[in-house]
This record gives sequence, C-alpha cells and structure tokens, in this order.
Amino acid sequence: MILTSKNNPLIKETAALKDKKARKEMGLFLVEGRKMAVECQKSDFEIDRVFVAESYTGENPFSAEQTVCVSDDVFRFLSDEKTPQGILCRVKIPTHSLRAPKGKCLLLDGVADPGNIGTIIRTANAAGYEEIYLTEECADPYSPKGVRASMSGVFFTKLYRSSRVEILSVLSGIPLVVADMGGANVFSFRAPERFALAIGNEANGISEAVRLAATHTVRIPMQATQESLNAAISAGIIMYVLNKDDFKE
Repeated sequence: MILTSKNNPLIKETAALKDKKARKEMGLFLVEGRKMAVECQKSDFEIDRVFVAESYTGENPFSAEQTVCVSDDVFRFLSDEKTPQGILCRVKIPTHSLRAPKGKCLLLDGVADPGNIGTIIRTANAAGYEEIYLTEECADPYSPKGVRASMSGVFFTKLYRSSRVEILSVLSGIPLVVADMGGANVFSFRAPERFALAIGNEANGISEAVRLAATHTVRIPMQATQESLNAAISAGIIMYVLNKDDFKE
C-alpha cells in the first residue's frame, strides 16, 4: 500500500519531527538519505520506521515490516532536503544519564547554530572525542540540519544535554581547556592526558561560568586582518592539535 495523503496521522506526526517541540514530545528525530540511513542501521540507535518514496530505486536494507511506502508528493512533505533522496528514517533519540567522561571530551557552551553543532560532532567523532556535553542554550543536535551536518557522527558519539551548572559539576576535577582569543597559542600548548575542551557561542564566546572554571585557555593564532574563525572550524583545529599524539604513525 502507498500512502498518498498528507493528512494521514502517521505522516502528519512524522513531518512534525522537523520541529524541536515535536522531537522533544515524541523522543524521535529524522535521518534522511540512503548513506545516513545505512550508517544509522550500523549504530546502536533504534530505528522506529522507514519511509520510502514511490519512485525510490536505491538500496533499502530495512525489513518490509519497518518500511512505509509513500507517494513522491508525500515524501517531499516529510523531507527537509531541497532535493530529497527518497528514503528517511524515524529514529529514537537516545537518553544518557549525565556522568563524567571516560576520556577526552567536548563541552559546547551555547553553540547556537545547528550546522555548527553537527559539524563539530562530525569532527569530534573523527578526532576521537566520544563524549560531548551540550548546555541547554545549544541548538538541538537532532534537528534535520544538525543531523545532516554531522554526517553520521551523531550515531557514534555520546551526547549529554544539561544545565551549565550540572555539566561543570560532572566535569569537576577534569582539566578544562577553553578556546578563547586571550589564551596561549594552541600550537605550543601541551594538553593533559585527559581534558575537556570548551567551545563557546558564535557571537558571545565562552560564558562567564565556564571561563571561571577553566584550568587552561588556548587560542588559534591568526593574521591581524582576520578577527575570528567560525566556531566549527576553530573547534576542529583545536581538537586535532590537542589530540595530535593519538595520530602519530
């Protein structure tokens, strides 16, 4: 059977997951595209339902019981993409109790752009930062834009979202390295074996509470003609510089 109505209850509630309020209420988010769907299946995430467009001819590794076939018009209604690929999944948002990290980790202190959030998660996964703490002021990492920018990184990192006070409490005793223009040259800095790297808001930088908790502050040196770098770019550079010993051949 092919669903052709946008007013179908399943279709309406799935389309609503493009909004933060519905994601929070239902505990679900959307994963779109063949590659992302396949990567999600390889992870520990629980896939609730798979939607496939009538014209889709690509790989569908999911069972017939999981799969819902919809008209192309309905799929465009569900999709957040400008050029939909014809397959998307409803996925359960994992819940993790706030706890101290096992190794190197990130603290995102009010990063507001979901594209930056996703890109940072993608780089963290590549660079070996498995645990990421997000303050309540951060953009939703499970928004379509954030998931898309993470390029599967969201499936293979552990995300904790909580208040700044609670996050700083669980990070107590762990060296906190803050990225800030007033810090030491990151290329000369020798990171502790275990640490948390804090990245601040795009416009306002690190919050006062995190600044006061910092044990180290580092900066990326740049030409005088350039005032700053994008938050995700800065995070990527610093993540790799601080973790460079793990990538020596």
